[in-house]
Amino acid sequence: MLEPGQLVLLISPKGKRYMKVLDLEKDLHTQEGILLMADVAKADYGTIVHTHLGRPFRVVRPTLSDMVKGVRRQTQVLYPKDIGYLLVRLGIGAGKTVIEAGSGSGSLTVALSHTVGNDGRVFTYERRPEFAELCRSNLDRYGLGANVTQVIGHDVAEGFVRNTEEEGTRADALFLDVRTPWEYVHLIPAAIKPGSPVAFLLPTISQVSDLLKALEAAPFADLEVAEILVRRWKTVPDRMRPDDRMVAHTGFLVFARHQEGNDEFEAARPLGTRERKQQKAREKRLAAEAAKNSDAEGEGNQEESA
Repeated sequence: MLEPGQLVLLISPKGKRYMKVLDLEKDLHTQEGILLMADVAKADYGTIVHTHLGRPFRVVRPTLSDMVKGVRRQTQVLYPKDIGYLLVRLGIGAGKTVIEAGSGSGSLTVALSHTVGNDGRVFTYERRPEFAELCRSNLDRYGLGANVTQVIGHDVAEGFVRNTEEEGTRADALFLDVRTPWEYVHLIPAAIKPGSPVAFLLPTISQVSDLLKALEAAPFADLEVAEILVRRWKTVPDRMRPDDRMVAHTGFLVFARHQEGNDEFEAARPLGTRERKQQKAREKRLAAEAAKNSDAEGEGNQEESA
């Protein structure tokens, strides 16, 4: 039997999905009849219950993917395809401490809270109180969030470490989802342990380019830019073919690892033809930027002299 307070996913034959916290006083009213929560409580995951009209519903234990897709939202949210790669790439697991900025509707916050477990900590920053409230509501709905500290109304331009310092530790990983992340790159090393991974989400390639420039000028290495595409297939053994629609581009994920620069290491790296061309392009860009800055300083000095 299921206990009140447990999370259940109820699925109709038409594929309609209802995520509910089991409450014996709150029956589910659907177009296919009323589903009594007392009947659901008598059932178990993987079984069938019927509405008062006799329509069958499956009783399913929700997965993390179900929870992420089921968050109530007022903002764009991260999808399971991106969250899954983020969790693996950032090494998120039981007992880890993670910083997230900003929270938004809380889809990633839900995943982080679920994954770090009772011994882990999540510090999530959100400037807008209404979004922070929605994030907390989604956490509460799934019985999560005891390991989540919300930092509301704080500008991360002032730093990420206000709350982690209270805990006497730095974070094991950091995820930054803001419009201009390159403005905050210089603040990240103080918030994470040496060698820790960081990740960013950006919608446009021009923003990615600006971020990469900031990362190459800061103590970061192992840069990666990725977009996750999912193409599902028809599940008919006799007529296997791709679905007519696919989940394609939702955003660019940028990864890096905190790493102090080392000239000896860089000099020992073998450079192929492609890497040499990339290095020349980078040196050309840096030289042009240096010349531009020098000209600007010269004009400023002339104005002061005049």
